[in-house]
Formats: sequence, C-alpha cells, structure tokens
Amino acid sequence: MKTVRRLLYKDIAGSVLLVTLSLLSLSFFIDFVEEIERMARVGAGAGKAALLAAMEMPGNFYEMFPIAVLIGAILALARLAQSSEFTILRTGGLGPGRALALLAGLAAAFAVLTFVMGDYVAPAFERQGDELRARLGRDTGNTGRGAWLKDHRQVDGQERSYSVKVGRVGSGGELADVRIFEFDAQGRLMSRTEAARVSVDAQGLWRLQDAARTSWQPGATGSRSVGQVVVTEQRLDQLSWQSSLHAGVIAAAVLPAVSMSTVELFRYTEHLSAQEQSAQAHNIQFWRKAFYPFACFVMVALALPFAYLHGRSGGISIKVFGGIMLGISFVLLNNVAGHLGLLKNWTPWAVAATPSLLYLAMSLAAFTWLVRYR
Repeated sequence: MKTVRRLLYKDIAGSVLLVTLSLLSLSFFIDFVEEIERMARVGAGAGKAALLAAMEMPGNFYEMFPIAVLIGAILALARLAQSSEFTILRTGGLGPGRALALLAGLAAAFAVLTFVMGDYVAPAFERQGDELRARLGRDTGNTGRGAWLKDHRQVDGQERSYSVKVGRVGSGGELADVRIFEFDAQGRLMSRTEAARVSVDAQGLWRLQDAARTSWQPGATGSRSVGQVVVTEQRLDQLSWQSSLHAGVIAAAVLPAVSMSTVELFRYTEHLSAQEQSAQAHNIQFWRKAFYPFACFVMVALALPFAYLHGRSGGISIKVFGGIMLGISFVLLNNVAGHLGLLKNWTPWAVAATPSLLYLAMSLAAFTWLVRYR
C-alpha cells in the first residue's frame, strides 16, 4: 500500500504543482502589468512593480489552489486510466473505498496548505504590499484604508454611544486622522475628539496624541455659548480613552473582508453583533473562509471518477475538459451563493456549505455509478 500511495501522491502532487505554477505565472504577469502602470504614476520603476506583484502571489495562490488541485488531479488520474495503470492497481486490490481514503489523505494535506496560505501567509504579504505602496506615496491603490466603528458603554451610570472614524492605519499599527463622536442616550452630540496619532493596546485603551476635544454641555459654563448649550474646547498633548474597540477589532475593520483571516472575521462579526450592526456580509465571508479549505476535498472527489474511465473508449479529452468546467462552475456557484445569501438574508453557514455539499454529493454519486456499472 505504501508503494501505491507513493505512486498516486507523486503523480497527483506533481500535476497539481505544475498547474499551480502555470496559473501563478499568468496571474503574476497580469498583476505586474497593472502595478507597473501604477508605479509609473508615482515615479517608481519596474522593480517595485515586480515586487508588489510578487506580494500578491500568496493571495492568488489561495484563490486558485482548489482549481489547480482539480485540474492536476484530473490530469494525473486520467493519465493513469489511459495507460491502464489504475486498472492494474484495481486488479491488485485497490478497491473504491481504499482509493477514496488514499485521496482523502492527500486532500487533507492540500486543505492544510490552503488554510495556512489564506490565514497567515497571504494577509501578511498583502499588508507588506500596502506598506510598500504607502512608502512610495501618492498611490491610488488600496493604501490608507479607513473605517467607521461604533461603541457603547456606561459613563457615570449613563448610556453613551460612540462613532469612531479611523482615517488610516500606519505600518506599525498606529492610527492616524482619528475622530471620536460621543452621543448621549437620546442621540445628542456630546463631544468630538480629534487626534493626529493614536495607539491602541489589546485591552482597548486608546492613547491619543495631540488631541483636540470639543464638548457640548447644556446648562454649564464655558468659553463660548450657543443658545442653551455651552461649547468647551480643549487642546491636549495626550489623552486616554477606554473602549471595547481593541487593536484586533480595529485591524479587522480596516481590512477588506476577503483579505481577513478566519480569526479576524470571527472577531469582527462578534463586535458587529455586540454593537447591533448588520454582520450578514461578514458572517457569510467568515463561513466561506472556514469552509474554503475543504473545497480541496470536493475537488479531489470530483477528480476521482476520471480514474475509472476507459481510455480506449475514446473521448477522454472531452471528459477531462468537462470535469474542469464542472470545477469552475463550483467556484462560480460558491461566489453567487454568497451574494444571494446576502440579498435574501439566508443562514450564513448554510450559504457557505451548500455548494460544497452539493458538488461532493454529485461527485460521490458519479463515482458510485462508475464503480457499479462501468
């Protein structure tokens, strides 16, 4: 069995590697052309464009790898079927259940690789790319991402709500161009605080540097009166503000949903739910991110029936092409399901799991039919 496992794993992994390199080369060329146009506008050269395109490759790998697994597995298994090697393996005792178990082990390795790339490698490289664009300056790309955040807490026994505008996040995690609007329980504006630089720790303590605070207090005494409301203005070198918005929530908020890790998506959806904000889009993205590595199992299951085709019967190229198109349709359905789930307000985990379960059932049904009747 070790020899059979080595043969299958070597052929499939080699084909998947070749397909992955081909897809990544194509995506690198497309990204390089886009980046070189952007770098020309900011006076940078082709070297910087190539570096930025290379930093996008882990993200492209994460998006394309399940398709590469499908194409590579189909090519390898169809080649074994055409040369009758798989028929010999079946004659030697490789039953359908054992073949499925062997390929499931390889699919698990592919799933782990997909998870690591999507949750750790790709986000890290994307942030490095954003920092490089920020250093180059005047880029019209994805740098300088900001976000609006909300918070609620009790202040001296009274309910207070906060709307926080984060202009951008620096390379070291420092916030810039921050505005904090404080409202009372009736929705009246109580204060506005602006700061050029803000640091936030893991416990949600905000340290504002060079802060300007404007307060509106009815019936108080102050520097400037407008009707029954007194306006007080202060300039502070340093100001501390305790909030439930800790560094992890802010980091998740400023990232686009597609580039967040699974943990960051979960953390941000929890925050949105706690603040009574709509979290449907991020919930769907979270479950899609959580289920996405298991797409490798679906792709391997889709490829397995091609090992039971008879190469001498002809038309194997058309069948392989049909299998590849079936895998592409899975990706399209997975994306369309997310948009439909958002529009129809469907259960997020069901939206994310349905395409995988549907195609897995289709592949296992085809596999069962080929084993029994072919």
